[in-house]
Amino acid sequence: MDQTPAQLFNSYDADFQNLISSIQDKLDGSGKNLQGEQKKAALRKVEIELDEADDIVSQLEIEIQGIPTSIRGQYTSRLKHAKADLTRYRKASKESHAQVARTDLLAGFKARGTAGASDDPYGEQSDRTRLLAGTETLEDGNRRLTDSTRIALETETYGADILRSLRGQREQIENARDTLRGADTNIDRAHGKIQTMIRQ
Repeated sequence: MDQTPAQLFNSYDADFQNLISSIQDKLDGSGKNLQGEQKKAALRKVEIELDEADDIVSQLEIEIQGIPTSIRGQYTSRLKHAKADLTRYRKASKESHAQVARTDLLAGFKARGTAGASDDPYGEQSDRTRLLAGTETLEDGNRRLTDSTRIALETETYGADILRSLRGQREQIENARDTLRGADTNIDRAHGKIQTMIRQ
């Protein structure tokens, strides 16, 4: 038996909440104190889960269109909360990536140390150059993340436009179907009258 749009919405929403719980644990829970490669691996998993969560939100937007208007309000509220959660954790993920990049940059400077700096009159200048280069790399990474976020938002807007268009087409089809039903009724009535006249 096929599931109703409301049942499908509930199923997708449950999957979304499981993903959000996993993401939250990696960013704010047990994964918060991870360091080095373990932290990077956790953040990579977060990015994968965020993409999956984004796909589910798109599916929720589709299913909500088929839910009766009499009960759609509560589902609309849940969809808004899901979108807010997704936006919040995308931002948190971006901040965590930036923090890891800063930590790696500082660790690189510390690893090189200051040994021999007194024998190298250009050591301080070299460190400054590396710091500037590292800062530029970090800023470039932030710009790429910002661009990715912008593209994702534009894609979401485009998808919403498509959904609205499909909804309009669906309404047109339903109206045409109602018109055909009315025509069938009129034909049946006319046929009945003709039969009555013939019998008379």
